[in-house]
Amino acid sequence: MQDNIKAKVRAYIVDNFIMGGNADHLKDADSFMETHVVDSTGFLELVSFIEETYGFAVTDDEMVPENLDSLDNIDAYVRRKLVPA
Repeated sequence: MQDNIKAKVRAYIVDNFIMGGNADHLKDADSFMETHVVDSTGFLELVSFIEETYGFAVTDDEMVPENLDSLDNIDAYVRRKLVPA
């Protein structure tokens, strides 16, 4: 399940925010906010997608750019959350 986190999230972002546009410019480390790919409402949709896809709740204190503002950040965050306790 952890092998294709970036690919799944990238596909979701392309389908829902870039809407079939050219996503080639979106690099794994690019900030969604700085590149204007995702706005504040979009982040809530992205959080819902992550919760539904990976089966855990994103708490309010985890909704920070360090966790959710790039494909690299989301990949690292989801991997941390999926590590067995």
